[in-house]
Amino acid sequence: MLSSKATPTLSHRLLAIGAVLTLGTLSLTACGGGTSAGAGTATDEKVGVSLIVKTTTNPFFVAMQEGAKKAAAADGVDLKLAAGKADGDEDTQIQAIENAISKGDKGILITPNGPSVVDALKKAKDAGLFVIALDTPPDPADAADITFATDNFAAGELIGKWTAAQLGGKKATIALLDLFDDKVVSVDYNRDQGFLTGLGIDTADAKKNGDEAKAGKYTGGKGGDYEIVGSQASQGAEDGGRSGMENLLSKNPDINVVYTINEPAAAGAFEALKSAGKEKDVLIVSVDGGCAGVDNVKSGVIGATAQQYPVKMAEMGVKAIVELAKTGKKPANSAGLDFFNTGVELVTDKPADGVKSITTTKASDICWGK
Repeated sequence: MLSSKATPTLSHRLLAIGAVLTLGTLSLTACGGGTSAGAGTATDEKVGVSLIVKTTTNPFFVAMQEGAKKAAAADGVDLKLAAGKADGDEDTQIQAIENAISKGDKGILITPNGPSVVDALKKAKDAGLFVIALDTPPDPADAADITFATDNFAAGELIGKWTAAQLGGKKATIALLDLFDDKVVSVDYNRDQGFLTGLGIDTADAKKNGDEAKAGKYTGGKGGDYEIVGSQASQGAEDGGRSGMENLLSKNPDINVVYTINEPAAAGAFEALKSAGKEKDVLIVSVDGGCAGVDNVKSGVIGATAQQYPVKMAEMGVKAIVELAKTGKKPANSAGLDFFNTGVELVTDKPADGVKSITTTKASDICWGK
């Protein structure tokens, strides 16, 4: 015998049918109408990415921005650009990181201006943003999820080996134009220490500039005596390179080797040497390989430079975040390294035995945005 609950009235049946139709409508809204909401999150809405560079006064980072914009246009990315007011400006970068978090970006691409940005990057990661460092890994490196960069030590080593070969056993009286003297940044010490290592000078602490012996023997090339006159912070700028070179020339006018952190600093150093009438007596080496820097190698302002690829870094960074948003796949480090190596080439028109290099003609064809 059935209870009264088991024998529904006509009105009960109509209510049940209505409920089914209502559920069906909700399902259609979620699956079909959701193309503008739920599915739109995965396919229609643009992936938010913030690129935060050190400064826009350096053409290296301007090229990086152009590369990111090109990749963003190709992949439908909502790209926001930010930059420090000068190389070393951490506060502006921290504010840009906070803005990326509040806007709900999927990821951040950053060339860190110093150690103070690390806490903000960790906050971004905790908020679910994927953090990619470009050119300059943070310290510690795991403050970013991955770094796309030149092997800066290898870049310095290339110009050091080339310098040793050019000296041909002569005494090296060396000036070093580094990046900072008030903070420690890996790109700074890796290039400096790589240069000295390539020259064949023993470095004490691989993560500290300036603690090597100030005189002794270098073993690169044919080997010989060396003297380090000193190092100056250039801030990676032309005026910093000029003033730093002037200061070091006042200490020792016989400088014949100048290492520079980048090509703007090298251009400034050349102007100081030219004013002192010594531009023909000095080997200037540098790192970057921008089109203007390559032209300076071609004209003899710079003897050799190590070319890196900022546009490639930025394009790969944007694409990696898009890939992560679409598939969940994360980029991986290069084999045997704790970063993804975007490559480096020595650029000179005066090749040295045993040091692989490319000509300025070839370097001009591939410099940065080309």
